[in-house]
Amino acid sequence: MNQFLELEERILAVLKTVYDPEIPVDIFNLGLIYGVECSENGKVKITMTLTAPNCPMADFILEEVKMKVAAVEGVTDLEVKLVFEPEWDREMMSEEAKLELGLL
Repeated sequence: MNQFLELEERILAVLKTVYDPEIPVDIFNLGLIYGVECSENGKVKITMTLTAPNCPMADFILEEVKMKVAAVEGVTDLEVKLVFEPEWDREMMSEEAKLELGLL
């Protein structure tokens, strides 16, 4: 497996440990992660959103993402880009998340 995929897999595993404190599902399965880009020199760019633009836990979630991803072996630089287009909706959740929240 190449280094990009290994790094991306480690990052995705870490993102699955970050939870929105108001929802008992991790941010990856909630569908809040729109993209993870890794370059050969360890630069990582994460594009993500929140369940609502005025999410009261936004700072907490973003700080946890930055702290956990920056600690992943191989990450030399990290940019977390917060976007609100496309707007998040329940259809972006994984089947696992929908099941956990009783939406299936």
